[in-house]
Amino acid sequence: MKYACLIYYDETLEDAMSRPQWNALVDECLAYGQRIRESGHFLGGESLQHSPATTTVQLRGGKLSATDGPFAETKEQLAGFYLIEARDLNEAVQVASRIPPLRLGRVEVRPVRDITAPDRGRPD
Repeated sequence: MKYACLIYYDETLEDAMSRPQWNALVDECLAYGQRIRESGHFLGGESLQHSPATTTVQLRGGKLSATDGPFAETKEQLAGFYLIEARDLNEAVQVASRIPPLRLGRVEVRPVRDITAPDRGRPD
């Protein structure tokens, strides 16, 4: 089953890191990505730019609007994600528990919905 591991943390923690601290975290992330590729869990993933680079698009009543910034104002911002393959939620949580930026915030593990399935990905 596929799971999205969404990485959230307060961007100010990253901003407060020295260049060597940041480089060490990036090196950990790259090494972790290589390990989960080798294990067969990795399907994709990316690091995201800081939230001020976000544009939120909305369509309501036939009118399109685009606003600067994320949809919700929170203390933690979406920093990146891994798309993984795991047998079940327990294995997905184990994979997510080793994501290096977890120590800065949290990782949301969410099953991916298969809308091509006969039930169109919607439970009864």
